[in-house]
Amino acid sequence: MAIIQLLYVIIRKVQPIKDYENIGSRIKMWWGMLIIFGFATLINPVVSLISLMGLTFFALREYFSMIKSSKADRRLYLWAYLSIPFQFYWIFIEWYGMFIIFIPVYVFLLIPIPRLINKGTVGFLRSVSSVQWGLMLMVFGLSHLAYFQFATPQYGAGLVLFLVILTQLNDVVHNLVSIYYSKGKVVPTANANLTWAGFISGFVVTTIVSYLIYPYLTPLDLTFGILSGMLISLSGFLGSLTVSVLKRDLLLGDDNKFEALKKSHLSKIDSLTYTSPVLFHVIRYFFDFM
Repeated sequence: MAIIQLLYVIIRKVQPIKDYENIGSRIKMWWGMLIIFGFATLINPVVSLISLMGLTFFALREYFSMIKSSKADRRLYLWAYLSIPFQFYWIFIEWYGMFIIFIPVYVFLLIPIPRLINKGTVGFLRSVSSVQWGLMLMVFGLSHLAYFQFATPQYGAGLVLFLVILTQLNDVVHNLVSIYYSKGKVVPTANANLTWAGFISGFVVTTIVSYLIYPYLTPLDLTFGILSGMLISLSGFLGSLTVSVLKRDLLLGDDNKFEALKKSHLSKIDSLTYTSPVLFHVIRYFFDFM
């Protein structure tokens, strides 16, 4: 992280005319997360649990702020917010079975109820599906970060740091390369900072750094040490791409709000909504310590 911060400062001084605001805000956000996880490692994993619960709440709130909602949807949002403490409680008591099915199954089946009662049928599908999308990304996806330290107390903190560092590195390299090589945009109408050159550069750098740091932060072997970097880079790219397209679709015709939300929590943790569950379940499937 210190190396990334130093490179960012040097690049800003060498070429100040470029717009590095997006990268700078991401680095500040990730520094905060690393500090939280560092304290959690030294004190108690409950610290990171509570911090991540707050993070998911703010991310979900910003997601809901993008949806053109009616009065009929507000009760639906309330139920969605109430699912957050339950999801993190399953983590606290280490009930993996309920953790993994609570939002995809039970919340999915129950969330339409407040929208059904005396609210009519107009806009029902868009309203319910939008809320479910938000819960899956912002709550279910991000909550995997908190489960690492409860699933494997011995290695959890190191795995979280490993995941956060590589996800952040992939984001920064991708954005930085895309500033200088802006051709070949993946989805130009949704996010001009996502280019194929940025993706390839991020993939290569993240994989190399994963190879260098996995022996110090994880109990993984060489094969999975390298594959983890590849998975984090690829899933991080897909997370950023998905959330970018999702925001553009929800805010179509509202360019001012779209630009404002580029500085939000959601824009800085979009890649984590994918990298967290992907790495968690790959490690849990292939290794006994999870």
